[in-house]
Amino acid sequence: MASTSYQPVTTDGAFKPAIFVSLILIAIAAIAAYNMEHAGHYITGMNNRVIWGMPHVLAIFLIISASGALNIASIASVFDKAFYKPLARLSAAIAISLLIGGLAVILLDLGRPDRLIVAMTYYNFSSIFAWNIILYTGFVLLTIIYLWTMLDWQMERYKRMAGIAAFCWRLILTAGTGSIFGVLIAREAYHLIIMGPMFIVLSLGYGMAFYMIVACLFMPSVELENRSSRLVKLMANLIVCSLAASLIYHLSNWFWFDSASFERFILTGDQIYPLLIWVLQMGTGTVLPLLLLKPGNYKVTKISILLSSVLFIAGGIAQIYTLVIAGQAYPMSLLEGYQIESTFYGDIAVYTPSHWEILLGIGGFALALLLIIISLRLFRLLPESK
Repeated sequence: MASTSYQPVTTDGAFKPAIFVSLILIAIAAIAAYNMEHAGHYITGMNNRVIWGMPHVLAIFLIISASGALNIASIASVFDKAFYKPLARLSAAIAISLLIGGLAVILLDLGRPDRLIVAMTYYNFSSIFAWNIILYTGFVLLTIIYLWTMLDWQMERYKRMAGIAAFCWRLILTAGTGSIFGVLIAREAYHLIIMGPMFIVLSLGYGMAFYMIVACLFMPSVELENRSSRLVKLMANLIVCSLAASLIYHLSNWFWFDSASFERFILTGDQIYPLLIWVLQMGTGTVLPLLLLKPGNYKVTKISILLSSVLFIAGGIAQIYTLVIAGQAYPMSLLEGYQIESTFYGDIAVYTPSHWEILLGIGGFALALLLIIISLRLFRLLPESK
């Protein structure tokens, strides 16, 4: 019977360059956060209309990707698929790292990070944001326990129980993140019940893309080659599911009585949003990755897997950017049946992210990468089939 042993990552290959690059990006992001904290948000592209900028876009993307990164471990434990069990440890480590990276960006973007203690000790349970603090911290705790049951043979008997708990929690977490938008009835882009399920589906594809990138960079070539065909097939299916969820969202908005004008704005308007949707999300982020993965012939190279994952992540960022930014830029309907005229309100808001915001958001990705590398070095996460 085939057995699997595990090994920590070696210091050869991509290890040292990844450490160096992540530390440099984290240092630059810290400088950006310092400048935004002391100079104020006027140095950013945000304004009184667009109050969630590029850092929030990247943070939300990392948070929902963290939920999806646990997908491999959930398939192994919850659905008892033997093929994915050797890959589960890496899946849990990536999920924890991505969530911490996303939370770090949100914490630094909002200002006064020291007031997190207040948010964690005084809860307004009527606020979805308060619930999300519980969901995020609970997800990290449950996933750490889940990873512990996989690393310690004495805890192995609790692995399936911990896997089921983490699986249920991640579904609630992602649905809760989507519900932040789904309950905002004042915004034509939001207030749809589809937002929660859509975020769950999107998270599966985004998390899988991050998993494939880490596997291509650090997993032994022989091990990756032995498992790539089924992993690539799974990723291609998840990309198609993400496309289907996006189409359902746009169709729901199009036929909703007060959201059709918003759909025309983001799909055919003269702003940047149609370009992001049709070129970056649909073309570069969906069609091109599927062509690189060659549906029907899953013997693809490591370069094509890595490139398709990066392109899909870029398309996902464009999708979240359109959802978050365009939803704020489009004017709200304050009084039904009346036209609002104001020098401040009523037109399409203009938002251009500053380099400070972009650098802060990139720092979240760098922090997640650094945590992944450290965990790969400290623990035996990479499978080595015997």
